[in-house]
Parts: sequence; C-alpha cells; structure tokens
Amino acid sequence: MKKITIYLGIFLMGFSSMNAQKIDRKKVVQRHNIVNTKADTLSTFTVGNGKFAYTVDITGMQSFPEYYKNGVSLGTQSEWGWNSFPNTENFKFEETLKPYDFNNDGRKALYSVQIKEPERNKKAVEYFRVNQHRLQLGNIGIELIKKNGQKAQVSDLQNINQKIDLWTGIITSEFSLEGTPVKVWTASFQNSDKIGVKIESDLIAQKRLKVFAKYPYPSGQFLDEAAFYGNADKHSTKIISSNSTQGLIEHKLQTADYFTQLYFTDGKLSEAGKHNFVFEPSSKSKNLELTVEFSEKNQKTPKSLFADAEKESTSGWKNFWESGAAVDFEGSTDKRANELERRIVLSEYLTKVQCGGSNPPQETGLTFNSWYGKPHTEMHWWHGVHYALWGRPEILEKQLDYYFRSFEKAKKLAERQGYKGVRWIKMSDNEGNESPSSVAAFLIWEQPHLIYMTELLYRHNKDKKVLEKYKDLVYATAEFMADFATYDKEKNRYNLGKGVIPAQEVFPAKDTFNPTYEVAYWDWALKVAQQWKERLGESRDKKWDDVINKLAPLPVQDGVYLSTESAKDSFTFPKWMTDHPAVLGALGMVPESPKLDKKIMKNTLDIVWERWNWGHTWGWDFPMTAMTAARLNLPNKALDALFMDVQTNTYLKNGHNFQDGRLRIYLPGNGGVLTTVAMMLEGWDSSTGQYPGFPKDGSWKIKAEGFKKMP
Repeated sequence: MKKITIYLGIFLMGFSSMNAQKIDRKKVVQRHNIVNTKADTLSTFTVGNGKFAYTVDITGMQSFPEYYKNGVSLGTQSEWGWNSFPNTENFKFEETLKPYDFNNDGRKALYSVQIKEPERNKKAVEYFRVNQHRLQLGNIGIELIKKNGQKAQVSDLQNINQKIDLWTGIITSEFSLEGTPVKVWTASFQNSDKIGVKIESDLIAQKRLKVFAKYPYPSGQFLDEAAFYGNADKHSTKIISSNSTQGLIEHKLQTADYFTQLYFTDGKLSEAGKHNFVFEPSSKSKNLELTVEFSEKNQKTPKSLFADAEKESTSGWKNFWESGAAVDFEGSTDKRANELERRIVLSEYLTKVQCGGSNPPQETGLTFNSWYGKPHTEMHWWHGVHYALWGRPEILEKQLDYYFRSFEKAKKLAERQGYKGVRWIKMSDNEGNESPSSVAAFLIWEQPHLIYMTELLYRHNKDKKVLEKYKDLVYATAEFMADFATYDKEKNRYNLGKGVIPAQEVFPAKDTFNPTYEVAYWDWALKVAQQWKERLGESRDKKWDDVINKLAPLPVQDGVYLSTESAKDSFTFPKWMTDHPAVLGALGMVPESPKLDKKIMKNTLDIVWERWNWGHTWGWDFPMTAMTAARLNLPNKALDALFMDVQTNTYLKNGHNFQDGRLRIYLPGNGGVLTTVAMMLEGWDSSTGQYPGFPKDGSWKIKAEGFKKMP
C-alpha cells in the first residue's frame, strides 16, 4: 500500500508539473493583437499564406498606395510573380564575368561582379542585376467619394479603429467619412493567392464607395513599393470577361502574363483609365463582398466570397498556432518580458505570412522589393532555422525545394571557377539564376547552411528518409567546401581564402583569408557531412577528413579572436568594427567545437561589446550576439543583446524589424529573434538545465512547450 501511495504521489506530481506547463496559446497570441487609431505608414498590416501576401492601409485595403509608399508599403506579391525588361542590346551573362587568381595558383576563376568599364560590360551588369525582378501584382483598394464629388484622401478619414486578430489572421477596419461609418473585414485564403473582403457602409447605397484594381509598372529599382505608375505604354491590361458577379482582368508585361479573378456581390466592373479598373457595387445594398485572386494562368475557379476567406483563414491560423512550439512569459517581473513575448508572437505571424513558401524569401518578404526582389541564400539561415527549432520543420522543408531546382546552376558556378561540387548562388531568383555583385560573388558563409538546415530536419525525428532525400545536396556541398579550401604547403594547413568576403562584408576579397566564423562553420559542416556518410553506411570521404584535420586554426591575437586572420587590427581600425560582428557567430550560430576556446570567445564578446560601432549593424546581429552570450552562460548579457537600444534593433508596432529609411522591414531580424529565443529556452546539445539562456533569479516566469534543441 505504501508503494502504491508513493507511485501515486509521483504520478500526481508529474501530472501537476505537466498541467502547470500547459499554455493557453490563444490567450498568449491575442494579447498581442494590434490596434491602429491613426494612419501610421509604418504600421500597415499584412495577410497572406507564406507564398502570397497582401498588405493594407488603415482602410483594410490598399486605398492609398502613394501615401504609404515610404513606409511599410502596400505590396501584393507572390512567389511566382516575376518579370524581365527586354534585353534590347542582347547582353550575355558572360559579359559580367571577370577572372581572378587570388592565391597565385593559376586558377583564373570567373566571378560575376559589378564591372565599371568598359561601358557595355557595365550595362550588362546593370541589366542582370535588375532582371528578373519580383512583381507588385496590383493595388486593390477602396475609392471613397466625398459629398462634393472629390475623392477622399487619408486626412479625410475619422474615427479610425483598426485591429488585426492574430489568432484568425483577420483584419477589421472601422472609420468614417464625413460622419458616415465604414467597416471592412479582410482575410487571405490559405491555399491560393487570393484575398476576401467584406464592406458595410451607407456609402455603398449612396454610390460613394467603389473598389479599384490598379496595376503599377515595375520600378526597376532596388525597391519596388507598388506605387510606380509611369511607363503606362509599356504594359497592357484589359477585362477578359465580366458580369454582375465576376470579372477577369489580364495584365501583360514583357515576360509576365497573369490574371486577376474577381468575384463579388451584385455590381459592375469597368475600366476607369489605363491600368485602372473599378468595381461599382449595386446601390440596393449597404453591404458588399468580394474575393480577388491573382494567378499565372487563366483558369476559372469556383466562386467564393468573404465567408470562404474567413473560414479558411480562421482554420489555417488556428492550426498554425496550435502546432509546433509556444512560450508564455506571463507573471515575469523583468520589464522586458512582455516586449519579448510581443516580438515573438508578431515574428511568428510575419514569418509565416511572408516566408512560408517553396523558396528562400527575400529580406523584405512579400511586401516590397529589396535587391530587386531577389532572395539571398546567406540569409536563409535566419529565415529558415527557426521553423525547425519551433517544431515546424515542414515549413523549412518546403523552402529547401529551391536547392533541388537550382542544383545544376550551382554546379556550373563551381565548375566555372574550377571547383568540384556545388557553390550555392548567393543572390538569385527562384530558379537559381545568378546576379552580378562585387560582394555576393565572394561570400562563402551561405555554403554550409544547406548542411545545417538538413541536419535540423534529420534531428527532428531521426528519419533515414531525410538522409536519403538530401544526401546528394549535402555531399555536393561538402565536396565544394573541401575543394575550396586552399592548401598551404609552408604551414601544412588548409586556408579559406584569399578571395573571400566574410559575413562581415567590410573586408576586401583580394586580401582576406581565414575569417573566424567561416573557419568554425566549415569545420562543423564538414564533420556533419561525414556523419551523414556514416549514418547511411558509407565510407568517410578522405579529402574531407584531410581538410578537417588540417583546417587553419581560429585566428587569435592578444587573447581574442580576430575577425579574420588577415586583419591583425580587427579591434583597432574603425572600419573593421562596423557591419556584422560575425566573429561572434563562431560560437552561437555555430556549435562549440574543439577548435574553439570559450575563454577566448568570452574576451572577444567583451571587446566587441565595448568597441563595436553598433549604429552600423543589422537586425540579426543582436540575436547572434545573444546566442554567443547564452552559450557562454551569460543569460543576462544575452537579454541585454536582444534589447540593445540601437535603431536597427527596432521592432515596429506591427512587429517588423526596422533598419532605416531604405529597409523599413527586415525579416532576418524576426527570424533571428525566434531562433535565439528557442535556443535560450530549449538549449543546445551541450547545455544543461531548464531554460539555460534565461536568468535564474526569479524575474522570468516561463512556460514553454514543443521546442527542439539547437546543435
């Protein structure tokens, strides 16, 4: 009887512990719902599904794209929407190539760089940087008419009250025009590139409220903010079909031809001007509903209205929030706890909406273009790793489809430079077409990411099918890495470089070798590739082992790690203390290895903290610094890093990581927050104890569930 009582007590204690940890996920999510009471250009809301997104202003639609264009602009973008301007001068990509022999070994490797002369080569570079470019598919907004017959402006709207319910993904927008209320509901379908809208207002019956579809032209600029209406003669739009409940519009550009299918309650769609169409609802009702779908093909889909969007959005978001991991900081006395929880929840929402498709996303997601809309594979770590750590590996796995599609082009890039294996292209479109860049061409830290991310997929449930699916990608990646390392006969070691620009991009390729972060990452990734060989019953690769065993040591001087072995003045020359403090990534992003001394890394963290020009950094630098501090058992320092008071560490009302007037949103920062918090909560392979990245002074009350350890 005594034994039964003891067992029952142990069981009840365990049950009580599990019960205490159960999180009310809906409560956590909804306490960070956002409310707008004025037109703030940096506080737009977005609905979407990861491969399509629609960003709205205070009206719940894209009614004032020009007013918002310098904020978090009103974009409508998809994975598939790309265009190229005509190549009228018949430029060849080969005209962007320049030979380099950094190590005097007769290699003459060809790199696609920003050649300044002769003029034709310069123009070729400009052409291939701009093309392909991601499209802004169209502005879908409300046209409001004042009593005097003039179009209403943002300043005419009063009694503004807009809310996004993060749990359902539905935006409710209320405002009034000259005393007449308007209420708008907005939602995105989760399985198609389509939005649904419902509007209630007496303005409909008064014929003073219409819906427009307007098609901007690609700006051809670094940014495309969905508000460039020039070059009207260079593209065409027309109504293909219409009746009282539907309309189909075709938009043709140079290499893009796509369709907009509208379904609506009773009304009429008509052309209001070049590239501008208006739906005028029947004045018999004070309500209207419509759906708008963008598609590459002219394919008639079943009619749907807002109720269908509402149902799909509610169900899809409920499934998302109830999947994977969650954390609740309620009851914490640290004043930063609620703000960290806010950043977490909003980052989960934003990355799901903007970065959940079948490609690495661009750094500004599906809102507006940066770098012409092209993804950067070196950023994929920040965009994708958090999904695996938060127990949602299926989203990361979708993104990895890109590497299969771009494999042959990455292989040709390696061959062009005289290397084996595949060299993953840094700046590209979804098909892996290379873009000229005097920085991107020499970066190498994107190379091990594929190994890191597929290793996370394998670790999720140790499924051998993951090894079989990705082994060719992993092996080809490792083959390039081993071949890229240059053998130094004098020192009997392998170097990385010369011919390298590190993650800290201020260093010139011609002089740089053995950057600390890249050497540590190379070492770890090659060892993991060998583990894949062993897991699959294959022999270890002798060349990989030779490089692992003879890879240059992490460069040290005066008890700290240098940013690169070639920069002995890493912490005295001002320029070398700007941009990403990537030296810290050697312990943080990269797991601890035998090559690394944690005491030296602690000294390095201290000197970086004290001397770095933090005003010249990027949003993911703060999570990276926090991860390093956490692995050094400095949880308070980790939190201080996450909350460093620097502009590029700003998280706006809508959750976006603000950088500057050019990059008003920066999703690697959001991914960085999620990755770091997961690490601080669940720990890493060598960590011990619960929540190893958080202080144990009682100031943090934590409930966490569903997280995965970091390597």
